[in-house]
Amino acid sequence: MGTPGRVATILLLTAGPGAAVWSGDTGTIRGRVTLAALPRAGDRPAVADLSGHRPAASAERARAVVYLDPAPRQAFDELPAGRARMDQRGEQFVPRVLAVTAGTIVDFPNSDVTFHNVFSLSAARTFDLGRYRPGRTGSVTFERAGIVTVFCDIHAHMSAFILVFNHPFFAVTDADGRYNIPRAPAGTHTLMVWSEIGRTAPRRITLAEGETIEADFRVARAP
Repeated sequence: MGTPGRVATILLLTAGPGAAVWSGDTGTIRGRVTLAALPRAGDRPAVADLSGHRPAASAERARAVVYLDPAPRQAFDELPAGRARMDQRGEQFVPRVLAVTAGTIVDFPNSDVTFHNVFSLSAARTFDLGRYRPGRTGSVTFERAGIVTVFCDIHAHMSAFILVFNHPFFAVTDADGRYNIPRAPAGTHTLMVWSEIGRTAPRRITLAEGETIEADFRVARAP
């Protein structure tokens, strides 16, 4: 596990599309999450599997989400709830890991050549879009914070995760495991990492106004 370093920087505090603006002092938290070797994905029993296709474990399984827990918010902050997209292509959910704020509508377009049936039995959001053909889109509003596991009832090998937050201070790692949380509120926070592969210890950080903190993590495989 790396040691957090501090890099002085000047930040241009311009909110991106749909971003909530923290009116207090802010800084940036960034770093890299490295993972142990990926385990083989197991199959989930399904009603049917029309194709019999079993794709290999995707590099998308290495995606992690880094976030503040808890995160300060002002009384009348407006969450950047909008629309997000989780596609279905090649009998996979794309992206496999999605992070959104509460109130966001997620579209599930079927860009495949076969029917899909997207559903979840998660406590944070239970839904079933039913079977729909290629070219159609189903949509779900995620109003409650939590982790939602998504499946296809036709293809047992398809699964994905949607993490729903009640604040905007989170980031999904890129293909190299790097993350960036801009406009994070200044102060002392606990930095957490979610990964389907395993766990890592939380990190306590103190962020000053206009500062960039580097915080790296290594996720060990769950026993």
